[in-house]
Amino acid sequence: MIKKESSNSMRKKRQIRIRKTLSGTSECPRLNVFRSNNGIFVQVIDDTTGNTLASSSSIALKLKNGGNIEGAKEVGKDIALKCNKLNIKKVVFDRGGNLYHGRVQALAEAARENGLEF
Repeated sequence: MIKKESSNSMRKKRQIRIRKTLSGTSECPRLNVFRSNNGIFVQVIDDTTGNTLASSSSIALKLKNGGNIEGAKEVGKDIALKCNKLNIKKVVFDRGGNLYHGRVQALAEAARENGLEF
């Protein structure tokens, strides 16, 4: 019988492969996305100093259902507004090993619509 590898271990492999080439600077920080079953979490990170510049999540926004596409759009809009207040226009998008569709795609598109460039 062929044993299938778990989706989480495959995600971690993708995450390691992505992070080899992806890094945020103070001029262009990294927009990191973590997706769980119940919510979605975003951080804007300066990797040169190791500081988190801004963060948002569906739990912090107290959304009724943060585990769906509408919740991801709200989080994307919120993080874009926080970045605009900090004069951050360009970011590097780190999808955290998740596939770029569904909630991750909705978050990215909402952030782009509200002024972030990546």
